[in-house]
Amino acid sequence: MAAVTDSLKLFLAGDVMTARGIDAVLPHPGDPRLYEAYVKNAGDYVRLAERLNGPIPLPVDFPYIWGIALDEFELRQPHARIINLETAVSRRGSPEPKGINYRMTPENVPAISAAGIDCCVLANNHVLDWGAAGLADTLDTLSNNGMRSAGAGRNRQSVEAPAVLPQPDGRRLLVFGLGAPDSGIPSNWAATDKRAGIARLEDLSMHSLRPVAERILKYKHPGDLVVASIHWGGNWGFEIPHEQVRFAHALIDEAGVDLVHGHSSHHVKGIEVYREHLILYGCGDLLNDYEGIEGHTAFRGDLGLLYFASLAPGGHLQSLDLIPTHLRRFRISRAEGDDRQWLHDTLSRECAHLGCSLQPGAKNAFGLHW
Repeated sequence: MAAVTDSLKLFLAGDVMTARGIDAVLPHPGDPRLYEAYVKNAGDYVRLAERLNGPIPLPVDFPYIWGIALDEFELRQPHARIINLETAVSRRGSPEPKGINYRMTPENVPAISAAGIDCCVLANNHVLDWGAAGLADTLDTLSNNGMRSAGAGRNRQSVEAPAVLPQPDGRRLLVFGLGAPDSGIPSNWAATDKRAGIARLEDLSMHSLRPVAERILKYKHPGDLVVASIHWGGNWGFEIPHEQVRFAHALIDEAGVDLVHGHSSHHVKGIEVYREHLILYGCGDLLNDYEGIEGHTAFRGDLGLLYFASLAPGGHLQSLDLIPTHLRRFRISRAEGDDRQWLHDTLSRECAHLGCSLQPGAKNAFGLHW
C-alpha cells in the first residue's frame, strides 16, 4: 500500500426516516395504511406538513428530499457518506405490535441513493418494524442499489461484521452498527446464530464492551479507520448519560475506534473530542415526516446539522464542519436567521459541557474548536 498522507473526509448524519409521509410523496408510494393509534393513513402526514409550510409538488423526484445537502456534497466531496436509516424497505411482512411502524416501498430507494449514500446503519428500533421479511427485503434492496449496510443481518455473524468501505490509497473504512436497549430496541430483535436481527447490546456496561472490542480489533487491519455507529438513548433531552460517555471513551481506548457516531435523539446534542477522536452523542433527525406535529417544540426537531468530519490518516480529528439545516416540506433547506442562531446557541451551550466550542467556519458552516 502506498504511503497514506491525505485526510479522510466523512459525511455523517442522524436518523433518516423516509417512510410514511415521505414515501407517500415520492414517485412510487407504497401502501398508505398505518397501524398507529391516531393516524391511519400516510397521507395525513403530508397534509399536516402542507398545512404548516405550503404545498409539496407531488410527486417529488428522488433527489428532492435532500435539497441543499446535494450542494454541500458537491462542494465538499466526502469520501464516504454514512446515515442511520430508520425504516424498513419492503412491501412484505406484518407490522410488529409496537405502535409505530416505518417502511418505504423498495421502488423509492433511489431517493436514498440519489445522495450517494455509501453506508446505511440499520441497528435501530425501526428496521424490523415489518418483521424478518421486511428486514430481508431491506438488506437485499440496499445491496442491489449499491449501498452497504451495518448492524443488521440474517444471523449473528453478519450483524457483527462491519460494512467495509474501500478508500483512496488502499485504505478501508470499517463501519460497525450497534443498538442499545434504551433506544427502544426490543430484546427479541437481537440476532442469533439462527435468527435474523440486529447487533443489539445488552447494556452499555464494560462487560458488554468486551466482545464488541474483540471483534472490532479482529477486523481492523493496519491502516484501517473505524466508525462505531450507535443507536442509543431516548428521543428527547440534551443530557448525555454517564454510561454513554464511558462507553464511547472505552470504544476509543480499548477497541481502536476512530469516531463514535451516536444517534436516536430527534434533535442535535453535544459533541466531544476525546483524545483527538470525535464523539457525536446525538446527530438529530436529518429527514422525517414530523412537520406539523405538535409537541417537544423546545427541542426544535425541525432543525438539524450536516456533519462533515476530516480525519488524519491515523484517525485523529482534523476538522468538523457543521451545516445548519431546516426541514420544510419534507426537504432539507438551510437554517437561516433566528433558526440558525438557535442552533448555534444551543450547540454552543451543549458542547461547552464537553470542552468544545463553535467558531465561524467556511462556506455556511459552524466549525468545531477543541
